[in-house]
Amino acid sequence: QVQLVESGGGLVQPGDSLRLSCAASGFMFRIYTMDWYRQAPGKQREMVARITSGGITNYADSVKGRFTISRDNAENTVYLQMNSLKPEDTAVYYCHTKRSGLDYWGQGTQVTVSS
Repeated sequence: QVQLVESGGGLVQPGDSLRLSCAASGFMFRIYTMDWYRQAPGKQREMVARITSGGITNYADSVKGRFTISRDNAENTVYLQMNSLKPEDTAVYYCHTKRSGLDYWGQGTQVTVSS
């Protein structure tokens, strides 16, 4: 079955960097669009970054220029490189894909940006 497993979260200071990873299994990873979402306490889940099977990317305005999404189809992994982190980036970050009309989510990884 489809499995998405995130890793790489943690506690960092403002201005620091983190790289999140999402290891995918159970489906033909290379043909699917992959997304990163995040959810901060008391807020709705929002899309942060998206990468298509062809490598086309798009980003939420709040992270443009700071975050980079990439994928390694040989490793069935999608990454989110986060630079110049801000306290408002604090959230649980989720990996997501949609397959045959169904949404699949990882368990999430906590990112906390605090001094």
